[in-house]
Amino acid sequence: MSEMKKVAVLGAGITGITTAAKLIEQGFEVTVFDRQRYAAMETSFANGGQLSASNAEVWNTWATVLKGVKWMLQADAPLLVNPKPSWHKLSWMLEFMRHIPDYQRNTIETTRLAIEARQHLTALGQKWGVGFDHSDCGIMHFYSNQKDFKHACEVTKLLKQGGLERQALTAGDIKLKEPRLKGDFVGGFWTPSDSTGDIHNFTFGLAEAIRKAGVTFCMETELTDVSIEGKGVRVTDDKGNSNHFDAVVVCAGVGSRALAKKLGDRVNIYPVKGYSITVNLRDQLSQDSAPLISLLDDETKIVTSRLGVDRFRIAGTAEFNGNNRDIRHDRIEPLVKWCNRHFPDVSTESAVAWAGLRPMMPNMMPKVGRGRHPQVFYNTGHGHLGWTLSAATAEMVAGVMAGVRDESTNSSYSTVVTS
Repeated sequence: MSEMKKVAVLGAGITGITTAAKLIEQGFEVTVFDRQRYAAMETSFANGGQLSASNAEVWNTWATVLKGVKWMLQADAPLLVNPKPSWHKLSWMLEFMRHIPDYQRNTIETTRLAIEARQHLTALGQKWGVGFDHSDCGIMHFYSNQKDFKHACEVTKLLKQGGLERQALTAGDIKLKEPRLKGDFVGGFWTPSDSTGDIHNFTFGLAEAIRKAGVTFCMETELTDVSIEGKGVRVTDDKGNSNHFDAVVVCAGVGSRALAKKLGDRVNIYPVKGYSITVNLRDQLSQDSAPLISLLDDETKIVTSRLGVDRFRIAGTAEFNGNNRDIRHDRIEPLVKWCNRHFPDVSTESAVAWAGLRPMMPNMMPKVGRGRHPQVFYNTGHGHLGWTLSAATAEMVAGVMAGVRDESTNSSYSTVVTS
């Protein structure tokens, strides 16, 4: 492995492209594979837009389990579980519950990682000249009942242990912070260090920049096989091409589970569908009435981001329904109604719907680092924080691989967050 030079990156979403960028910075020869024509056309296309350390709380609690059962037959519920059984879903949920005791530790670690990621994302954008409607606008969480606000106070203590400071807000403070927001609230939290940006523009722009710098892209390419071959990995695609690489990094989102199995690893990612609408602010009143800061409504689990002058992103919900990318009207409608209720002067006449599959590990932590075989690496399974964490985990895996290549046994990245 000391001669490791040629690397295949499987996946051209946010984790794949940031990984490819970090690898080329380390001097590797990189080839990126993806089934889409362009980078960032699936889960990295139209998410909520938040770069949010303040949303680092993992979901592994009994309260989440009880809500999932309660909402199972409610079509517009924030968390919806299809009751149709499957072994994959069952095994994932059992593991999810086994990690409930790790809730505090994993929330703290995710916070730390999210804060670290900020500097790496900024550095990537500046180095490669990528524009993505980035805004240091801060994120405000708001709460409609005392029970949820009290829980948020406890979460704030964990976030602080991870290095994040955020400010408690009264109902009056919320109105002052965002006077456009309509509704009755009991309190909130303000995180000025969080920000927002367009994940698709960033990923696509970074992909084009590293392409010009020498990264090879094999797009519109379905992989038919990935296998260990000697001290390397063979990648075979549907076009009849079969290429040997010194190492491979799996960054394939919800497709990572199947690829990992071929490479001798178990990576129990489950696809959790999320929805968004992009409201096109076509008139002056809508532009003036949409919020400039980013929001998270805890009751409905809806987040918002202002992407430039004329776009307002509203996203939310979690749906356990297998590998299903259908855009359901009954899941989109709550997002539109939420906008109409809280921002009545924003016209939703032009609202573009989208759905994507979040790749979630049972413990809500990304799978980062080495696989069973020394030539296999992972950077996947980031769940609802892929945009937030990607630059840090890309830095980690590239550092590990450079350490292996250089036969460094004392790499600063020898301890990697991993599922």
